[in-house]
Amino acid sequence: MTAFTTTELSSREHEVANLVTEGMTNRQIARRLVISERTAQNHVQHILTKLGFSTRSQIAAWMSTRPSTPADG
Repeated sequence: MTAFTTTELSSREHEVANLVTEGMTNRQIARRLVISERTAQNHVQHILTKLGFSTRSQIAAWMSTRPSTPADG
């Protein structure tokens, strides 16, 4: 994996990454956050690019290694 930390993701990207970790689709993320599906897709793509990943499962695995923060719920 990479040496990136969650602080290198925007707060919205961190929120989206948590939802990806829950197994949500872009459509489900969009509904939860009241954004368009395309915007959700863009957030996921930006996360993948920033972390150097190619799959959503890599985001979930990476997030599982991060310490929880109070904002994580």
